[in-house]
Amino acid sequence: MKLLFVADPLSSFNIQKDSTFTMMREAQGRGHEVWSCQTADLQWQSGQTVSALAHQLQLTGQAAWFNVLQSQTLALHGFDAVVMRKDPPFDSEYVYATHLLGQAEQEGAKVFNKPAALREHPEKLALMEFSEFASPTLVTRQASAIRGFHEQHQDIILKPLDGMGGMGIFRVKPDGLNLGSIIETLNREGAQTVMVQKFIPAITQGDKRVLVINGEPVPFALARIPQGNEVRGNLAAGGLGVAQPLTEREKQIALALGPKLAARGLLLVGLDIIGDFLTEVNVTSPTCFREITDQTGFDVAAMFMDALEQQIAAS
Repeated sequence: MKLLFVADPLSSFNIQKDSTFTMMREAQGRGHEVWSCQTADLQWQSGQTVSALAHQLQLTGQAAWFNVLQSQTLALHGFDAVVMRKDPPFDSEYVYATHLLGQAEQEGAKVFNKPAALREHPEKLALMEFSEFASPTLVTRQASAIRGFHEQHQDIILKPLDGMGGMGIFRVKPDGLNLGSIIETLNREGAQTVMVQKFIPAITQGDKRVLVINGEPVPFALARIPQGNEVRGNLAAGGLGVAQPLTEREKQIALALGPKLAARGLLLVGLDIIGDFLTEVNVTSPTCFREITDQTGFDVAAMFMDALEQQIAAS
């Protein structure tokens, strides 16, 4: 099969951790052609189909981890599958890319995750549909509402809707220290929507990443444990990643959400769970494949590629 991965620049990959790299490696190991492009390479012209300047890769297993075998501008519908792995921010350019990918779908391309589903499930706001599993949460542009939420819950977390890797996350304790400054920074005088959540003390045991592939949970989660005085468990913020078997609560949440999301075209989802509570539903480029596999021996990339091959065969 011929697979196109739409991703960030290959030069930015840390192949010791990168989940997209593990997908590519698994695909090459199965004899599939591995191609890559960036969202900036996507284009459409009237009278033609959506295409991209794509590069066929050979993974080398060395420090210089890939060779480019050839580069061509190709129609997306000519690939057996297009795997959308562009990292956030979920900004206007990301949305435009999903529209181009959606047009490619109409022309016969098979895109995973489904572009319309990516647009309909922004990573923070997708939580609203599954509020029965969430801790107390507020989404607002009103500074007064944020202050009221803090008064009610005392210890809170504030974060932007378009961040990733723990970027822009703040904790405000009962003393309210710096709440005004944080609101100004995130809210920008009412111009930007903010998510506010009650602080969950179980973060000390880790912010769990639970991967769900075609509706089925991977049997191990990665607990991303904050280090030192840091409140964020994200690996990008210095959290320690420890793979652990799923708890019964994590299984309950994954099995409740997984089939619904898979039916909407979300082949791969990353659920963030702290203690008993769902905090985010990640659909753009969920990670932690490598850490879970290295620590447990469970081959997450193989499970993903099995699911991808099944979807291609069925469509």
